[in-house]
Amino acid sequence: MSAPSRATLASAIERVLNQGSRRNPDVLLVRYEGGLVVVKDFAPRGFFVRRWIGPWLARREQRAWRALDGHPAVPRWVGAIDPLAFAVEYRPGRTLFGARRQPVPEGFLAALAEALAEMHRRGVVHLDLKNRTNVLSDEHGRPVLIDFGSAFVFRPGGWAARWMLPLFAYFDRRALDKWNAKQTKRKRRVREGW
Repeated sequence: MSAPSRATLASAIERVLNQGSRRNPDVLLVRYEGGLVVVKDFAPRGFFVRRWIGPWLARREQRAWRALDGHPAVPRWVGAIDPLAFAVEYRPGRTLFGARRQPVPEGFLAALAEALAEMHRRGVVHLDLKNRTNVLSDEHGRPVLIDFGSAFVFRPGGWAARWMLPLFAYFDRRALDKWNAKQTKRKRRVREGW
């Protein structure tokens, strides 16, 4: 599957998942080639963002999606639409960590830890996993990682990956540690009947 063209984009929008702000892209759910894709699009922003910031941010995030293509916990990369927009596979899921007392599927946090380790092996650090909407649970209770707008990509095996990646990966692991602590706290509350 290739990315939809700019010409077909407007007529194929199913719904707006997130209306962008001054420098953030619109996130759109688009029906394309019999399926659904998610499109991030900077085109509706003002001139300065369209000319300078949007193309740079889009290239930066696309680099992470390409490096993670084939990662089981990351939606598949579909392609660039133009310098201001790109598409990825739509993977439905529910957020887990925002709802009070919502149970985390059995084994989810261990699977998330493995997904993060594989992401780091590929040279990518997410850096925004504290944002609970960036970690979903699919219909089978497996983690889905989305929104790589803050991510950094290092060439695996390169000097920057050896020296910098462990420092940046600390923030991803720290978010996981916080979720583990919250889950432990929830389990204790349930046991104690809170």
